[in-house]
Amino acid sequence: MKKRLLYHLRLLISQSSILVGGQAVMEGVMMRVPGAYATAVRDPEGNIQIDRHDFKSKVELYPFLKKPLLRGIIGLFESLKIGYSTLQWSAEISIPEEEGKKEPSKFVDVLLTLFSFGLALGLFFVAPIGLTSWLFDKDQDAFIFNLISGLFRVIFFLTYLVLISLMKDVRRLFQYHGAEHKTVYNFESGKELNISNAQQFPTQHPRCGTSFLFIIMIVAILSFAILDSVVLFYVDELKIWMRLIFHIPFIPIVAGLGYEVLKLTAKHRSNIFFRTLAQPGLWLQNITTKQPDDEQVEVALKALKEAFGDKLPQYSKGETYVAEAIG
Repeated sequence: MKKRLLYHLRLLISQSSILVGGQAVMEGVMMRVPGAYATAVRDPEGNIQIDRHDFKSKVELYPFLKKPLLRGIIGLFESLKIGYSTLQWSAEISIPEEEGKKEPSKFVDVLLTLFSFGLALGLFFVAPIGLTSWLFDKDQDAFIFNLISGLFRVIFFLTYLVLISLMKDVRRLFQYHGAEHKTVYNFESGKELNISNAQQFPTQHPRCGTSFLFIIMIVAILSFAILDSVVLFYVDELKIWMRLIFHIPFIPIVAGLGYEVLKLTAKHRSNIFFRTLAQPGLWLQNITTKQPDDEQVEVALKALKEAFGDKLPQYSKGETYVAEAIG
């Protein structure tokens, strides 16, 4: 099994610059390819509904935005925007019509979004900083303080993932997450896109958003430590409210740094340092991805094919991706 996983990972390492990615949604998958993205969702009657959009990143349209760090920040906001809209569309399709009539108003939807955002900030930023300050007398030691608060953040993140994975609906979402990864692997291998081939691949993928979030948490420890050191150079004492004022606006920059680190880990998977850095993210995917059934893989494959449209044949002949096997 280990050799098989290493083989599939090597397929990713040897790929060309054409990358595909995606996101699990309610009863479906969104797939993003160069120039477009498409969402496939299975409705209550068992039919697969498609929503496709042409899309070019601002980074592609304006070359000066391709600078390291900046491209990651822009890419993050674009991904969040696409992800939010596809989740909304999938909910409209997957929820039965009689339940759909009870859908909350736009105002309530905005309030729920703000509440979710506030809850995330409270759980992953305010709480770790507050607990560290309360339990440890290290407020003025930039590195130690952020190391401890970073560990709290990781613990909260792991606990959160484990708890939500116990929910039936979330478990099904994680199955579609696994279907997304298998489909991406299938495409990157150069093999024919079908259920049988896709099911041969693992559900863990190095470029997964779960891995990205874990890398961000590691990068945040060092980034916030440097930021606090700079602030301490100008003030005599760094208080909790000051940390929050400086740390929260700094989140996009941390995300941009995390994006660059993720690119390096994917590019240099043969390097022991980057391989070790990526490994925890792959372990976490044992929680956030589950083995999908054939119908779920069918939906993911449909999303990918629709995203490419008539351009798919030029990427499916095995010429773009060269497999390098490990014995």
